[in-house]
Amino acid sequence: MQETGVPGLPVPEGISGLRAPVDQVERSGALLVVGSAAHSTLTSLNEWTGVDSPRTQESYQLDPCRDLLCAPRCPSPRSITIDPPRNSLLHLDPNPQPYHQYGYLPHYRRPSSFPAPVSHRNYCSTITTSDKALYASRVGNMADREVLPESIRPSHYVLSLRDLNFKDWTYKGTVTIDAEVVKPTKDIVLNALEIKLLSAKIAVGHTKSTQSWESTNFSYGEKQQRATVTFDEEIPQAQKAVLTIEFEGIINNEMAGFYRSKYKPAAEPAKSVPRDDEWHYMFSTQFESCDARRAFPCFDEPNLKATFDFEIEIPDDQVALSNMPVKDTKKTKEGWQLVSFETSPKMSTYLLAWAVGDFEYVEEFTERRYNGKQLPVRVYTTRGLKEQGRYALWHAPRIIDFFSDIFGIEYPLPKADLLAVHEFTHGAMENWGLVTYRTTAVLFDEKTSEARYRNRVAYVVAHELAHQWFGNLVTMDWWDELWLNEGFATWVGWHATDYLHPEWQVWSQFVNEGMEMAFKLDGIRASHAIHVPVKDALDVNQIFDHISYLKGCSAIRMLANHLGVETFLKGVSNYLKAHQYGNAKTKALWDALTEASGKDVNKLMGPWISKIGHPVLTVAEEPGQISVKQSRFLSTGDVKPEDDETTWWIPLEIEGKVGTKGVTSLSLEKKEDTIRDIDTDFYKLNSGSSGFYRVNYPPERLLKLGQQLDRLTTEDKIAIIGSSADLAFSGYGTTAALLSFVQGFAKEDNYLVWSQVLDSIALVKSIFSDDETIKKGLETFTLKLINDVVAKMGWEFPEGESYLDGLLRKRVLLTAGVNGHAGVTEEATKRFNAWVESPESNPLHPALRTPVFRVAIKNDTARAVEALKKEWFTTPAIDGKEICLSNLGFVRDEDIIKNNLLPFLFNKSPPAPASDSVPSADMHSLGSALAGNSVARQIQWDYVKNNWEACLAKLGNPIVVDRFIQVSLGKFTDFESVKDIEAFFADKDTSAFARTLETVKDKVRGRAAYRERDAAKLKEWLVANNCGISQPPTMAQEPPSDWTASSAMDVYELQRTERPVQRPAEFPEQWPYL
Repeated sequence: MQETGVPGLPVPEGISGLRAPVDQVERSGALLVVGSAAHSTLTSLNEWTGVDSPRTQESYQLDPCRDLLCAPRCPSPRSITIDPPRNSLLHLDPNPQPYHQYGYLPHYRRPSSFPAPVSHRNYCSTITTSDKALYASRVGNMADREVLPESIRPSHYVLSLRDLNFKDWTYKGTVTIDAEVVKPTKDIVLNALEIKLLSAKIAVGHTKSTQSWESTNFSYGEKQQRATVTFDEEIPQAQKAVLTIEFEGIINNEMAGFYRSKYKPAAEPAKSVPRDDEWHYMFSTQFESCDARRAFPCFDEPNLKATFDFEIEIPDDQVALSNMPVKDTKKTKEGWQLVSFETSPKMSTYLLAWAVGDFEYVEEFTERRYNGKQLPVRVYTTRGLKEQGRYALWHAPRIIDFFSDIFGIEYPLPKADLLAVHEFTHGAMENWGLVTYRTTAVLFDEKTSEARYRNRVAYVVAHELAHQWFGNLVTMDWWDELWLNEGFATWVGWHATDYLHPEWQVWSQFVNEGMEMAFKLDGIRASHAIHVPVKDALDVNQIFDHISYLKGCSAIRMLANHLGVETFLKGVSNYLKAHQYGNAKTKALWDALTEASGKDVNKLMGPWISKIGHPVLTVAEEPGQISVKQSRFLSTGDVKPEDDETTWWIPLEIEGKVGTKGVTSLSLEKKEDTIRDIDTDFYKLNSGSSGFYRVNYPPERLLKLGQQLDRLTTEDKIAIIGSSADLAFSGYGTTAALLSFVQGFAKEDNYLVWSQVLDSIALVKSIFSDDETIKKGLETFTLKLINDVVAKMGWEFPEGESYLDGLLRKRVLLTAGVNGHAGVTEEATKRFNAWVESPESNPLHPALRTPVFRVAIKNDTARAVEALKKEWFTTPAIDGKEICLSNLGFVRDEDIIKNNLLPFLFNKSPPAPASDSVPSADMHSLGSALAGNSVARQIQWDYVKNNWEACLAKLGNPIVVDRFIQVSLGKFTDFESVKDIEAFFADKDTSAFARTLETVKDKVRGRAAYRERDAAKLKEWLVANNCGISQPPTMAQEPPSDWTASSAMDVYELQRTERPVQRPAEFPEQWPYL
């Protein structure tokens, strides 16, 4: 822990209180930091109380897990009285850094606390009597993690649930845990949240000489999500012990733990299915990361693996599912049955799963035989939807066989079930043998679904099935290795999708979408490394992001391509075989790959995994050679020496060396180097875009590459456009250079390239969207660029058309419509009117819904909003709700936004009617679109500020809260908005989304800097290129002396010779990390 500020003040022996001035400290909301000597007296620590505040007496509490005392803000406090532990040090820090600088993430609040009023106490753990035993046993134990005491280690669970009550949403359960008592203890500490323990018993020894103890002495550490069972006598050390706990639980509605999902049935359901007006309910679990404890008391940590026997009592006209096949079914009482399942393999608690509902299924078998039998694969849905599971069902058995082959390990379970869940926080969850999915990630209707959902379903099915080996069979040791699960599953998920659908060009798609999203998050200061320390598992939800998934995948793709995919997979197979049914760390994978390849993989990959950010490779040309220099890329452009201390291993993959055909594999392993024998007519770096870095070519070279598009691959085109856009955004390049380059793509016919071209223009437009001059100029530029391809693609979908051509038609029609193309506007309006008058007689092609809806939203707003809200509520299309919500967010009528859309978004149902309340799991779809709308952005933010507690209550699940903060606040374009965000959250508990909040602010700072820097020059370029702006703007100021006009580019394109643009005066000196 790094401590700054006032030097430590020793607390003399026998002193019960210390009075210290804090007038400067409080004004900044400082941290009071207690030295590590406090650990020995944690169990007797008193509450720290501040006095003499002019407003009120404020309370302060020590977080025993982090040695931190959090001080709330006061306007003008004079002093604070504290009662610290003896022989400890008190540090007063008048200039505190954000929490992350002390080596941890802010504490996660349990979901049920969100609706409660926020108080300063929520920032810290509270030391309660019930926690004393826990903390005493934890002294000196794994200082880098918050883990359970090591006195008990489980090996097997028998979990039985009964008495499911569909009125008050409760149930009863018994869990019997076979365990080892590692050291004598009177207290057994487990994870439990919203679980009421009723009785406990532990038996130690063998059958002939068993000792047992009973207890009803329970205490709860709600903040730590733990329960302590205290026995009257000490339980001796024993290799075999059986702990039995009776408990009560809640079937919640927060998409975590054991929860209920509401849905509108597609067919008449079973009689016992719970219902609320037109809504019906199904039940399922979501335990990753730390929510098994919300369903039953357990040792809820990934490296405390065990086997599981599970049984559940359900209505006899419903279906129960779990990880393993059904073993037995017994009638218990009238209308009820007890369903028990076979014993699971050894696995982490977060992978246990079950579901109950009115389910039906479609089934197929693998071609390959496992233990002499073809494996049954099923897709389960609620009644009436099973046929929409056939597309996923075609993929799943083929993917299982493919992974069994490439990993050299057979699928380890006797069945594979895929279940569509109606309310879901993420896309899917890899529960071993029972994978659960959001409906749009597993269901597809050939008649009503948009084609792009084919790709989504195929990939998500592959990603989750990859986890059956990588994550389930071998599990990360702790949550700081999350990337090991998710980065690899992302890479091999795309690898399997490419195997089944080579015509989709999925790796070009990944470069276009996945890598770009990773670059965007990785390019800001507030990002994090792929491998990020996680002290408290409750903080891990904040790193389920583009870094862990997409940058992790990008790093693996770069390594796999460098080693050769076959060699890479050989190493992966060895890794899985060595650690199956256990846990592993990143180093174990690197060691296996080193052995398979003969290369020092840890040396190559160390900085990529452990350091924040990625490099930009700046190229300088000399006769017959080039020099390349790597430096850290920051989207804000203000790289400081301390930001640029990492040297990455960079695979250059050069095409264009004299006398060499194809690609030359060279690596840069120092800050800069010279590459000789370069063909000055044509060369390119990072061929195929397998390296995770940007390339900053000289402007003359960029112009020439724009004239040599026929020599570039799809991946190369995408990467160069993406780099040009990022370089313009950051100030390394210019928007003029970007637009000059993309002008050359008017004749392009590849959807993925067009997608990157149009995305780059859309980014510029979004930042300048409230500048009518620039907006008009960019609309004219865009229409000139796409005019030919719009005419070529038309409105009809010919028989046998390729998947990518279908996507291209939708994209260019959408772009033409929103930019005011007269012909597209006319046709879209005609189709919308016909559809509104008679949807059955005039259905819209699935791919044309968005282009038609967006034109209607723009030109006939009130009517379109009414029609889309009705469609949202009544559509039978699986993707229909998502499409309606994302289009409604483009409304620019302030009254409709305020009086219609925001209540629709934030209403809770009940009391609001279901037709006027967006479910919390889908709020990001509408919220993100509103935030991207320059008219709606501030209106939505004002609504959130004025109704914060109600908004939190509606969002509910912390994952949903975090996601909404991310999508709703990151698109502002001015520095004042950063101040506004900081001011609003200054007195709020942001622990559940602190990391995201910092990234959001950094994104806004970058957008604001870009806007201030490029507005005038962008207008000049648009004028010079006949983009509908009649009068050139006047330069606000002369460019800095170290800027030069490029002779090879347009006169208005200015290229910086050394560093990107200087940080504006409004930038703070230091932007905090998360």
